[in-house]
Amino acid sequence: MAALGWLTPRRRSATARSVLAGEAAAEAARKSSQTIEALEALEEGPRAREPEFPVAGDVRAAAFFDLDNTVMQGAAIFHFGRGLYKRKFFQRRELARFAWQQTWFRLAGVEDPDHMQDVRESALSIVKGHRVSELMSIGEEIYDEYMADRIWPGTRALAQAHLDAGQKVWLVTAAPVETATIIARRLGLTGALGTVAESVDGVYTGKLVGEPLHGPAKAEAVRALAAAEGLDLARCAAYSDSHNDIPMLSLVGHPYAINPDTKLRKHARERDWRLRDYRTGRKAAKVGIPAAAGVGALAGGTAAAVALHRRRR
Repeated sequence: MAALGWLTPRRRSATARSVLAGEAAAEAARKSSQTIEALEALEEGPRAREPEFPVAGDVRAAAFFDLDNTVMQGAAIFHFGRGLYKRKFFQRRELARFAWQQTWFRLAGVEDPDHMQDVRESALSIVKGHRVSELMSIGEEIYDEYMADRIWPGTRALAQAHLDAGQKVWLVTAAPVETATIIARRLGLTGALGTVAESVDGVYTGKLVGEPLHGPAKAEAVRALAAAEGLDLARCAAYSDSHNDIPMLSLVGHPYAINPDTKLRKHARERDWRLRDYRTGRKAAKVGIPAAAGVGALAGGTAAAVALHRRRR
C-alpha cells in the first residue's frame, strides 16, 4: 500500500479497501482450511481427470476457483437467501427481491457492482444480530437443500485433479466466507476466500471488513494467501466465468475461463487461455443461463415457494 500516493483520494481509498478485504479473506481462508482438515473427510467416489494438467507433486502450485456460475449454477447468496426465507428470517417481499436479483444474474451472466451492492446490503441486513455459529449450522442444511445438486460436475473434476496431484484448492468468492467454507468442506477442498462480515463476540454487526471480495479484491486475496502459503503464482491455476475476475486470472500461470461471459470469452481467446463450457445449448452459452434453469423455471419455483408458505399459514 506504500505506492498509492499518486492516486486520487477516492481511488486510493477504494484500493486500500480492496487490499484490506483481500488480507482479511486470506486470513479467514487459512483458518477455514484448518477447520476443514479437522472435520470428517468427504466420501470419495470415482471422478474424471484431465491428464495434461496439473503436474503431480508440485506443492508450490495451487488452484483458485470462483464459485458463482463456475463451480455452482447461479449465485450462492441467492440459494442461502432461499434457505433463510424457509426458516422465516425475512418476509415474502424480501424473497421477491432475492428472486429478482437471481433472475438478473442469470440473464446478464455478469456481476455488476451496483447489483452486487444491492445483494450485499440485503444479506447484511438479514444476518445482523445473529450469531455466526447459528448461520454456520443453518448453512450446512441449506447446502444440502439447495446447493449440492447445482455443482458443475466438470468443474468439480478439475478441482479434484488438483487435489489428486497433491495441491491445495481454494474457493475465491464474493459470497460470505462462512458460506464459502461450508461449500469448500463439502466438496473436499482446502478452504475458501470469501467476503468477511464483521462480528463482535460471535454476533454479526451488519458491517463488512473492508469490502466484498469482488474483482480486484479477489486478486489481492490470492496474492496474500500465496505469500503466506509459499506458493509460486506462475505455477498456480485460477478458474472463473466472469470478466470481473480477469485480475485474479491474470495473476497465475494457468488461467481458465469456465462457462465464460462474453467479455471473458473474448479476453481468453485473445490470450490463448484455456476455456471450458459445461452449459448446454447456444442460448446458455450466450447469456450464462445454466441448462434447464431459465427465468421461467426460477419464477415458477419462487411462486411455488410463496404459495406453499401461504398454505401453511
